[in-house]
Amino acid sequence: METAVDMQVTLQVSTDWLFQLIWILAFIFIWVYGQKIQTILTLKEIEGSLSRLKNMRDRGRQTVISTIKEIGKPAEDPTPRVDRLLEHVDIEPVSLDPTGIIRRLEHIIDVRDFRLKEEVRQMAPQADETQINNLTNVLEAALALNHVYKVVRHYYLMGKKTLSFYVILQIQMLLPLIMRESEAFANALKAFTLGQPIGDGAGALVAARLMHGNEKRLIAQDTIVSETQIEGRKAYVIKAKGPGGNVGKPGEAIKQILEEEEGKVALIIMIDAAQKLEGEKAGEVAEGVGVAIGGPGVDKYKVEEIATKYKVPLSAILIKESIEDVVSTMRKEIVDGAEEAIDRIKRIIRESTKEGDIVIIAGVGNTIGIAQ
Repeated sequence: METAVDMQVTLQVSTDWLFQLIWILAFIFIWVYGQKIQTILTLKEIEGSLSRLKNMRDRGRQTVISTIKEIGKPAEDPTPRVDRLLEHVDIEPVSLDPTGIIRRLEHIIDVRDFRLKEEVRQMAPQADETQINNLTNVLEAALALNHVYKVVRHYYLMGKKTLSFYVILQIQMLLPLIMRESEAFANALKAFTLGQPIGDGAGALVAARLMHGNEKRLIAQDTIVSETQIEGRKAYVIKAKGPGGNVGKPGEAIKQILEEEEGKVALIIMIDAAQKLEGEKAGEVAEGVGVAIGGPGVDKYKVEEIATKYKVPLSAILIKESIEDVVSTMRKEIVDGAEEAIDRIKRIIRESTKEGDIVIIAGVGNTIGIAQ
């Protein structure tokens, strides 16, 4: 007969073998199906974000429709036209032969802007010019949300169809940044609808403060200039025409002024919002050299070209903001940064030019809610 000790040893051995067998089977299961399980869990995560994107897209679409109805008093329902515009596509010019690409790109951008404003004008016949510009900004924000939603949906459905972990991984890695930017555009809808100043207008606010009380004239499309005296120097101050949602053509304006003055300009100073790094405070001001203009690069190219031709120094003042600040209602920190930028402009003019010189100061950005 087996003793109690022998039975206990036999039971222990059997239990050890059972645990080893379970561990081996679990290892084989994870090795064979682990990536598929991770793929399914990742798809569920993307699906939740995609649902939020869809809600933001639908809210943007409804905001455009309701705002047009409220402001423009259209005779017919603008919904079909809005849905058509939300699918609007911009096709970049061919770059195989780069000669003249800036001129062709500018033409496409001009046609796009004209087309959108004309569409809004037809949908909102009772809206004035400022309201048309603001409605165009609302439409562009809704268009951006629609585009982001469709791209994320494309990768989600492609990953779900193929169960390719690497297809899904691409969108998962970028999803936090995509959601952050989309939420910023969704929050911007309110500012655009109400015509409130946004963070991107920091440069325009600086220019508006400098040209306040002086005569203005239109110098380029949707762009105004004012002549004033700053620290004993003749200053041409440029900004987009407000208070509607415009960015104007600061590059064309600077080019015209330089040609009018035959290149006899001592300094060009440009002020614009800039992406802040994590850990930096919104409204911080930085200085540099070069052309402080974002966007597709048309205006930046024009300024660099004409400044190089006449050998005019370029100074840049950047007001740092997060992506949420750029398209949301302007915060107090940004206004404080604009005040500091004005002090820095005056210091740069004193240090880099002499009395009697001519300087150009361009406030770059969307001037929505900022009067000239």
